[in-house]
Amino acid sequence: MARADLLIDLLKSAINNNKQMIRKVAEAIIAEERGKQHTVLADKLEEILNAPSTDNTILNNNSTFNRMNPEIKAENLVVEISPQKRFSDLILQKEITPIIDDIIQEQYRVDLLRSYGLEPRNRILLIGPPGNGKTSLAEAIAESLMVPLYVVKYDSIIGAYLGETALRLRRLIDFVSTRKCVLFFDEFETLGKERGDTHETGEIKRVVSSLLLQIDDLPSHVTIIGATNHPELLDRAVWRRFQVRLNLPMPTRASIGLYIDKFQQRYNVKFNLASETIAKKMLGSNFSEIEEFGLSIMRKYILSLPNDNIKAIVLEELKAWDKRANKIELSKTEEL
Repeated sequence: MARADLLIDLLKSAINNNKQMIRKVAEAIIAEERGKQHTVLADKLEEILNAPSTDNTILNNNSTFNRMNPEIKAENLVVEISPQKRFSDLILQKEITPIIDDIIQEQYRVDLLRSYGLEPRNRILLIGPPGNGKTSLAEAIAESLMVPLYVVKYDSIIGAYLGETALRLRRLIDFVSTRKCVLFFDEFETLGKERGDTHETGEIKRVVSSLLLQIDDLPSHVTIIGATNHPELLDRAVWRRFQVRLNLPMPTRASIGLYIDKFQQRYNVKFNLASETIAKKMLGSNFSEIEEFGLSIMRKYILSLPNDNIKAIVLEELKAWDKRANKIELSKTEEL
């Protein structure tokens, strides 16, 4: 049974003939029912909501798109991930953790907020170099909220014909609006480019405008997370759409040491070398590279069994890492 407050809002909207609000409340009811595993009811309500009938053209924003592109299904525009990473698996700056905790609490206590006329924050922008945990943080947020993570597939979203990308974005937003979920846009600058850029076409500018409007339309039970390595490319209006903006910088020596400790705990292994020593050697690497370093050690260690000299393997990997790092630095110098 749908929550009483949603049924009251639905009735009020119907009496006032507020069709936009009817749609928003209906999407919230569908998301509630889907969260309770009432999938048959949720699917039926969603089918009615998006039915391309003449009486439902205002409620059904994508009816025209359905007729123009019947072969494209909303499910094909995203990759659904069942989140496994937890906050305890991540190394976050101390100022980030309480902000994320507040956002999660707002989602869990949405009824209290709404009783005061407020909605929880649901739009987060993650900024920082590649490999430093933006995708992992999005997954951990989804895991904490106990909802699926939908990762946007740009190869399916971006179309070759005029207006096609904007229409597919509309289909995507309609799809996620009836689900409690985290919607993740990696490399958000792909769609959110600065509209003042003279090198971009009018089509890209229309896509950006459409995207911004659709972000505004997202119900609060959908948490949208954008991630970018190039914040300078984002349209200025994009920044205003995200209530929370977080920087995820390159790891410090201390955070690398913590990550190495967590890695050993996760795999129940000891490298027999101080984490601080490894961190000193790997300073300048991102978390993704440090993870691969640890996995490389584990592969060699497992394949070397029953021999049990993991320290020698770690030292060997550190030497190899130094050589690769020096080659990269040399190539950069030559380019200059």
